[in-house]
Amino acid sequence: MYRKVHLRLTALCAGITTAIMIIMSLGYLYVSETALYENQYNSFKNDMNTITTNLEQQPVISMEWISKMESQNNYTFFLLDNGIPFLYNRLNDSYESYKNDILNECIDAYNRMFKIEQIQSSPYSAYHSEFQFTSSSVKEDFFGSVIECEKASSLLQIFVFTSLNELKKQIYEQRILFALINFIAVIFLAAFSWVFTGKLLKPIMENQKKQTAFVASASHELRTPLAVILSSAECCMDASPYKQTQFLNTIKQEGLRMSSLINDMLTLSESDQHQFLVQKKPVELDTLLINSYEAFQPLAKKKDVMLSIELPEDPLPVCLCDPDRMKQVFSILIHNAISYTPEKGKISLSLAYKKSNFYISVADNGIGIPDEDKSKIFDRFYRAERSRSTKGHFGLGLSIAYEIINKHGGIITVEDAKGGGTIFTIVLCE
Repeated sequence: MYRKVHLRLTALCAGITTAIMIIMSLGYLYVSETALYENQYNSFKNDMNTITTNLEQQPVISMEWISKMESQNNYTFFLLDNGIPFLYNRLNDSYESYKNDILNECIDAYNRMFKIEQIQSSPYSAYHSEFQFTSSSVKEDFFGSVIECEKASSLLQIFVFTSLNELKKQIYEQRILFALINFIAVIFLAAFSWVFTGKLLKPIMENQKKQTAFVASASHELRTPLAVILSSAECCMDASPYKQTQFLNTIKQEGLRMSSLINDMLTLSESDQHQFLVQKKPVELDTLLINSYEAFQPLAKKKDVMLSIELPEDPLPVCLCDPDRMKQVFSILIHNAISYTPEKGKISLSLAYKKSNFYISVADNGIGIPDEDKSKIFDRFYRAERSRSTKGHFGLGLSIAYEIINKHGGIITVEDAKGGGTIFTIVLCE
């Protein structure tokens, strides 16, 4: 399931980014090819303008000049004097072959596009017209130009054309280069999308694993008291009145355990769904801690554990927090300390105020928490191995305490106490 979702998200991410990249590449290619074409065409027009100016200024056209212009610019010249080809054209054998066909096609294109308008409207003695045409004989595109010079009763026509093969080759090479770049980019985008979506899915998968483990652990924890309730109910049917009372007390105790577990699970579920409400108001933390101390004093005496409290002598400012939630945190920490501290042990509660922060500590000299367990004790249903069988503890208390402190914008830490045991410290802002 995870792999299928990962593949689909990778394909979606890579597909979208690739489509955007290809669209941008095509747009750039269009602009670039248009610019190349226009630059080539403008360069051709400028050359024709220069040639026309030179023709106006020189009385004689030499074959050397024509040959030089052809070789330098890769142009082909045809000159007609009153419709009669120049000697230069007749002496060059190459003009008798395929170039003659190109000339005829150039003349046809010129006559279709410019000839009539140019003769009627041109006020100049020398003028030129540029155009593009396609030769059906050689299957190539050309830029063509016709230069006409009128002197007395003589009409000089110069037909110039140049192949666009070099331009097309340049455009083709540019397209191949862009295709190669896009291909390499697609590979990198696919790899990036795979890693990126994997990192996006990782917290979701971890959360799913935690939820699965949470449900499995909850089912296991609920199964034990439920089995005790069912067996006690079955035994009640044939037991004496005295035994029935004992069985009913057992059923009640296990029912209370189940109720406590379900309430804890609901609290964590509300936190997961962001429905965990914290109603903050000004609270005197020393008073709240004293109330918790007094509430657990009888339980500590019953287990023969000394419970003490240490408060600062100077008055403390009020803390903006939820008193009921904070009382719940104190109860969890103190109850855990009493449960895991042996007889004759000591538990101390302390409150301090430093640099606009409140520090509440619950320290004991009990069994302690191994270093490898310290990073896991706030996980749901996690309990240190030595306390796993302790009745009444499901491994949810510290998770709830962590969520409550987190909602208050504070932190809760655990460390070893001097001489053995554990210290839980809560830090809250004023």
